[in-house]
Amino acid sequence: MKMPWNLIKFVTLTSLVVFLFGFSKQRNEQRNLTLIDIDFSDEKLSFIAYESVNKLLIQNEDSVTNVGKETLDLNKIENRLLKHPMIKQADVYVSINGVLGAKIEQRKPIARISGSPDFYLDEEGKKMPLSDVYTARVPIVTGISKTEFSELKELILKINADEFMMKSVVGCHLESNGDIKLKIRKHDFTVLFGKPIDIENKFQNFKAFYKKTKEDSLISRYKLVNLKYNNQVVATKKIAHGE
Repeated sequence: MKMPWNLIKFVTLTSLVVFLFGFSKQRNEQRNLTLIDIDFSDEKLSFIAYESVNKLLIQNEDSVTNVGKETLDLNKIENRLLKHPMIKQADVYVSINGVLGAKIEQRKPIARISGSPDFYLDEEGKKMPLSDVYTARVPIVTGISKTEFSELKELILKINADEFMMKSVVGCHLESNGDIKLKIRKHDFTVLFGKPIDIENKFQNFKAFYKKTKEDSLISRYKLVNLKYNNQVVATKKIAHGE
């Protein structure tokens, strides 16, 4: 029994397509990479150098053109990148024309903890080492070195989300009883914030105090601004000479 002509054409064309696809796939895998394209999600942050990411991608090879596409294990490369202490997320891919691409999201520090040695606190409340290539402008935290950072993290995140507080606060000091003191930019008074609770209300109280004393040119007369008490600000004046 003869096969229908249409069926013969279909089988022939299908076989040809499968052959060409397999041949093209094999040729493509045997090619070496042409270049590397690294994309940092936030270009303002530079905690890890381009060269460091480049070395992690091709590892022991001198040049990307020495790396064959068939030898790449993208999951392994991504895991290698994620082990770097400055990298939060990594997405690695290879384009059709042989470009090895990497989209890198760096960890974001929200505070610098003064210790031996110093380290950053990132936005997830985890320790993050300092960078050799970039120094972040974040509040400096002093005081007790052994503490739970979750409450401090919430306070600093809310400070950073508030334009006035972010511009005003340059440092925090942790007391042994859990109270937090804030250091204010361009002023020599201390803000006793107390425990990191009722944060937004304390912000509003401090803003009202700051605005009023600034308008009346009295702000320089104070040495301590206490926000610990509900819905009020208790301010202590400096002792004037001769008093």
